[in-house]
Amino acid sequence: MWIVLQTQAVVKKDFLLVHRSALAVAIVILLGAVALKRTRNKALLSSLLSNMLFQYQVKVKLYSKTQVTSLMYPALSSYIRELKAGIASIPAERKQQLKKIALYVRAKKQSGEPANLIFICTHNSRRSHMGQIWAATAASYHGADDNIQTFSGGTEATAFNPRAVAAIERTGFKVSHPGGDNPHYQVTFADNGLKMECFSKIYDDDFNPQENFAAVMTCSQADENCPFIPGAALRVSIPYEDPKVADGTEVEAAKYDERCRQIAAEMFYLVSQVKA
Repeated sequence: MWIVLQTQAVVKKDFLLVHRSALAVAIVILLGAVALKRTRNKALLSSLLSNMLFQYQVKVKLYSKTQVTSLMYPALSSYIRELKAGIASIPAERKQQLKKIALYVRAKKQSGEPANLIFICTHNSRRSHMGQIWAATAASYHGADDNIQTFSGGTEATAFNPRAVAAIERTGFKVSHPGGDNPHYQVTFADNGLKMECFSKIYDDDFNPQENFAAVMTCSQADENCPFIPGAALRVSIPYEDPKVADGTEVEAAKYDERCRQIAAEMFYLVSQVKA
């Protein structure tokens, strides 16, 4: 009973209790090893100990995920929880494309290499930035940020469009506004989380990896105009409708929010497939 109570403490948001629980499990396993030498029913005791360890590992994983989510800004955490409906509605053909990227990331992880993803559209002003930001956020949420690194670029450089920046902010991200013709925005999902430097650049800018990366094409125009991406180990096309079509209209904000939510849902699906 003592070890069960100690193990249940793992799910509490208290770092010290997690380590006390780990110590308790270690002690029980040690005592169990001694008992195995003396008991006649070795199979039963071994099964009980294995089940105890499994339950502990499950609760540690749940605790870790809760901790990661709790570190994100509250509004953003709420937004992410509501993405499940969007994930369920992703068309099968798009899921197949996203799984290609997930397999690439998984292979890199197994070989101990970082998986660099460059999201590419024509002007690197809207969709590619959303892809970069949401993929990095999903990686952190799912505990895959140790090997996923995200970037963005275009076939030409302009600026991270203020309408797209505003859409990102409405989801709960914090964004610094430095000003200038091509501002280098700092985007964060938590006070102590990754600081993403977002600005418009061509896809082969020195800021981005030059080789051994996955080129994720987020618009059909860039996909058609760039039949070859030098240095790319993988090229996958997942084009999104450009929210620019609604600029200056009454539905402008709604269209940007719609595209932002679609990209967010698909990036969370992608990373969930890496961990599957």
